[in-house]
Amino acid sequence: MPASALPSCMTIAHPRQPGGPEMLEMSTRPVPSPAAGEVLIRVHAAGVNRADCMQREGNYPVPGGATDIIGLECAGEVVATGSGTSRYRVGDRVAALLVGGGYAQYVCTPEAQCLPVPGGLDWIQAAAWMETACTVWSNVSMRAGLQPSERLLVHGGTSGIGVTAIQLYAALGHTVYATAGSETKCRACVELGAAAAIHYREQDFVTEVRRLTGGEGVDVVLDMVGGDYLSRSLSVLRDDGRFVGIAASQGRQATVDLMELYRRRLTLTGSGLRRQPLPVKAGIVAQVERHVWPLVAQGRIKAVVDSVFPLAEAARAHAHMESSAHIGKIVLAVD
Repeated sequence: MPASALPSCMTIAHPRQPGGPEMLEMSTRPVPSPAAGEVLIRVHAAGVNRADCMQREGNYPVPGGATDIIGLECAGEVVATGSGTSRYRVGDRVAALLVGGGYAQYVCTPEAQCLPVPGGLDWIQAAAWMETACTVWSNVSMRAGLQPSERLLVHGGTSGIGVTAIQLYAALGHTVYATAGSETKCRACVELGAAAAIHYREQDFVTEVRRLTGGEGVDVVLDMVGGDYLSRSLSVLRDDGRFVGIAASQGRQATVDLMELYRRRLTLTGSGLRRQPLPVKAGIVAQVERHVWPLVAQGRIKAVVDSVFPLAEAARAHAHMESSAHIGKIVLAVD
């Protein structure tokens, strides 16, 4: 699309003030122009993430210099390119990791944070991958260093992160266990490839993991719960095990027995993706393209889309996210 054909304004979903889902409303902003190294994407679909809800509430500060428009991932068509770009051309279909801006008709992002949409994926499916794939791979493989034959425990198995982690590491030959909050969600985890799923409202996951592993435990725990899950998760790690946290939905404070940490040589780590510098995020995206994207293209792992809402109904999408009734990704259709 020639620059002259681009509109001057675009529609966005934005909170009129911090608060609940009902604060999200439609408004307009100027269409951004790509800076050096960036591409401008016409957004067709955008993934919804827990962090989006936190930003809407005013609890997830925007990094300096970034757009305040919500949205950490999208899929769409490149409609303009900035100087210094070389990989993508106008008309290319891409999935993009964003620092913000997905809840809009157009968004700029560094070229290095885009990947080609695998053949056969529609816009909704393509929008469901980047944030979860980059988060899961960077934490479980790059930070925690999950090795062949090692076991993984995933808390929140039917979240967007959870369905990606279960599928990915089961496809790579690992034994994956998951926790979930209902029988229906536990069945979904097993159908996605988990060796077993633990109904945490009715079962103690510590007892169950020990039983399932013959008392040995797991090598890596991926956690988004926080609170007392930290100490309990450490207790199901094997010696030299690694705990990697990405969120703390049930509490930011935890008590840890440091002597257990030292005695069993456990690693406690975690990360957030949004504030990492561009070279780091570019490296993560490159690894995702190398290790995860082929599995997506081959259909060995698939986008698990719970529901799709029009951009104008972003408030309903957030309310659904906060209900925790979903299994997999919630996606906004921006067209």
